[in-house]
Amino acid sequence: MQTFIAFYADAAKIAFQSIFAHKLRAFLTLIGIIIGVASVVVVGASIDGLNAYVTERVSKLLGVNHFMISRIAHVGNLTEEEWEKMNKRNKRLDWDDLDWLINKCVSCKEVGAQAESRIDLKQEGQDLFGTQISGVTANMAEIENKIIAEGRFLAPHEVEHSAMVCVIGSDIRDKFFAGLDPIGRILKIKDLPMTIVGIEEKRGSMFGQSLDNHAYIPLTTYGRMFGRRQSLQLHGKSQSRETVGPTMEEARVAMRNRHKLKGNIEDDFGLVNVEQVNNQIDQFTGAIAIAVVPITLISLVVAGIVVMNIMLVSVTERTFEIGLRKAVGARRSHILVQFLIESSVLCALGGVLGLLLAAGVSWLISTATPIPMAITLPYILLSVIVSSGIGMIFGIYPALKAARLDPITALTKL
Repeated sequence: MQTFIAFYADAAKIAFQSIFAHKLRAFLTLIGIIIGVASVVVVGASIDGLNAYVTERVSKLLGVNHFMISRIAHVGNLTEEEWEKMNKRNKRLDWDDLDWLINKCVSCKEVGAQAESRIDLKQEGQDLFGTQISGVTANMAEIENKIIAEGRFLAPHEVEHSAMVCVIGSDIRDKFFAGLDPIGRILKIKDLPMTIVGIEEKRGSMFGQSLDNHAYIPLTTYGRMFGRRQSLQLHGKSQSRETVGPTMEEARVAMRNRHKLKGNIEDDFGLVNVEQVNNQIDQFTGAIAIAVVPITLISLVVAGIVVMNIMLVSVTERTFEIGLRKAVGARRSHILVQFLIESSVLCALGGVLGLLLAAGVSWLISTATPIPMAITLPYILLSVIVSSGIGMIFGIYPALKAARLDPITALTKL
């Protein structure tokens, strides 16, 4: 065992001596490995960061343990034929459906409703385009985990009595009430005066779309302003993440009973939950990884070819040394292992430097953008293992060439 360890220690020592004897050549050889490893790690960290960023945004937008029933609701690709089928089959959801679900979904922690429209706001000569007006029940703040930065959310009695009040997003505050306290002030929606009672915490944007250009008003008030014929979105929340599935199924059965659907008749409503949206995000980022990661691996293949060429040059330069070692008793396996270790150490060093470069690039991205970037333990192991593996694979041919040299012929190459 001691001899085994001593042999590999000597081989590693010779490998480092060879690398540091030709520092510039070694560095130029490593550039490909450094860039290749950094590319793979940065792309992987970017995909993870994008997934975490979008999931966080979805959670802020929709809350957790949350599901929605609406006339047409679907996650993922929806063909034109499927949409037409759902549009003809599915029924409008109204207040009676809401009351039914509240009474029949026993395991639901909360059941609320929402309706939406987009309009342009005008206030004292200023315009804000495409503002989303959401008519909601008072418990939608609990269902979607809304955070109110100033003031409060809508109260139940305000929904019951169609109060002229609203909760606004930060875009409306910044546009119409910059430098002022908006609480208690009037915002005109469809030329009707609405008293501002709260401001939602800034949520930022997602895919270039602002999440703060909106206002919440009581659902009953919304019905008076925009008409009560619009189909409602029914929102439910389970007690915990583990009970989302059973709770959603109970709500589904309740709505089927409400619409008198029997047997294998398809649902005449759409049903989705936040977890399905998150799964769709995972599939999306996974598809990006499948498409992008193999492209970045090409740079590692090119770097491996460069390493193989440099190792062939090294074998040619050290022909006499190889012949001398064989003359004093070194076996083919010893020479083979020595050159494999040298190429692996060279590439592993490139992997470590590539990891450091990736860490710097990731820090810059996370500083300049809202996407979180982190170099985790799997990426550290990946960089070292992959780079060493490339050294082993592309170092095989030069190592075999060195091991097969005839000692007599090699000694004449002085």
